[in-house]
Amino acid sequence: MIASVGFAASQDADLRNEPFVELCFPVQGNYLPADHGYALFAACVHLNPEIRQQETLSILTIPGYPDKQGKILLTEQSCLRIRTPISLIPLVYKFAGKSICLGIHEIRIGIPEIFTLKPVDKLKSRIVVIKGHQQPESFVIAAQRQLNDLGISAQISIPKDRKGEYCRKTIKVKSYTVVGFSAEVSGLSDEDSLKLQRWGIGGKRHLGCGYFLPCKRGRNV
Repeated sequence: MIASVGFAASQDADLRNEPFVELCFPVQGNYLPADHGYALFAACVHLNPEIRQQETLSILTIPGYPDKQGKILLTEQSCLRIRTPISLIPLVYKFAGKSICLGIHEIRIGIPEIFTLKPVDKLKSRIVVIKGHQQPESFVIAAQRQLNDLGISAQISIPKDRKGEYCRKTIKVKSYTVVGFSAEVSGLSDEDSLKLQRWGIGGKRHLGCGYFLPCKRGRNV
């Protein structure tokens, strides 16, 4: 048993030293629940149960146009993004051509494009969740600590919405609600930018949390 645990730890360390890529799968469908992170992860696990064990793999929720009634309308730009070490590509590439259901909504997954990660000096995440830190001040301190633990020298902040309030976000996980915040990290070196894109911060990264993308200038997260 000890030997198997040691092998798993060694295998995880090997994955962490690999280059990462992002697979971008086009999706076809009409609507999805706006909050579909857990349903999407469950559907991915149904297609390949090995996904559940891969801590180095991150899944981003599918973007769309909000209808303000709890759903999003899928567009030509809607896609499923999965960020992974190169050696795990076969685990997720098999999603191509499959259909999945998120609640009552069915989507079909297309053939992905594969991109290497590119460094930028400012990154954003729609939602970051850190257990025990549901207030803005506490969250920023905890998030900054996690950046420091990764050896990232940059500043994290919570953007504000049009009302001047901090962008507070929630996701549903089964029967309970998880609270987090949007986050922006600025002043990143190339090395730190790639590091943050690979590892993210906070929890629930299989559910779309802590997944950092280039920050569009002049827009809130």
